[in-house]
Amino acid sequence: MRKLENSELERLDIPTFKKTKKSPIIIILDNIRSLNNIGSVFRTADAFLVQKIYLCGITATPPHKDIRKTALGATDSVDWEYRENTLELVGELKNKGIQAIAIEQAENAVLLHEFNPGENETIALIFGNEVKGVSQEVVSASDVVLEIPQFGTKHSLNISVSTGVVVWDIWSKLNV
Repeated sequence: MRKLENSELERLDIPTFKKTKKSPIIIILDNIRSLNNIGSVFRTADAFLVQKIYLCGITATPPHKDIRKTALGATDSVDWEYRENTLELVGELKNKGIQAIAIEQAENAVLLHEFNPGENETIALIFGNEVKGVSQEVVSASDVVLEIPQFGTKHSLNISVSTGVVVWDIWSKLNV
């Protein structure tokens, strides 16, 4: 086997990406403090044609050198918007018929592998702060809480890893 060169990967350029039909996935970052995590989420969003990222609360926004370092240009391809209040945003999206899904460990959470997204609905995946997670008020306002099953000693995954796992899982279920 031979590794492929970047030029052989046939990736979209930014203008084509902007015109390409997006997946019915929105990402909401609820008070993310790490700029590297934010940049990594942008790369995941680019990879799976996410409609938009909402950066909420203390979550930093582009342009910033530490976001740029891990995003590798995805801040130019993926649509994003800053919102101060995550709870208000979730309410607005739900009023538009978008399903709000918190990624958290909570009572009555649905395990990720048991969740099946609706075919024709847009979903907003909410990822929380590296220490405190998704705020309780946002969890309470969500339509569904998804939990990533874990079997080791740690209580959680890094937010950028969680985003990759969840977005890939949902994207693959929608694109069977």
